[in-house]
Amino acid sequence: MKACFSCGKALDVNDKPGRKEECPSCGADVRVCLNCRFYDAGAYNECRESSADRVVDKEKANFCDYFVPGNSSGQSEDNKGKAKKDLDDLFGGL
Repeated sequence: MKACFSCGKALDVNDKPGRKEECPSCGADVRVCLNCRFYDAGAYNECRESSADRVVDKEKANFCDYFVPGNSSGQSEDNKGKAKKDLDDLFGGL
């Protein structure tokens, strides 16, 4: 489910939303890094797409050619939880 990074409400967007598209619930921009499936707070430039240009403001609409709607900010939290579990499994929860 694609959800708005700002309010968490479900978004009904196509694969390439326009740069001026906004969330109908809160008015936040839709085409932002925080709504992209490649967004990862732990990755270089906070993006898992290595060819993407750096975007400084992750909450503002941008022109990134690699934007693909994702699960918004909840995705990075899932990644953090998985990484912590993997480390705990590896090191026995030291």
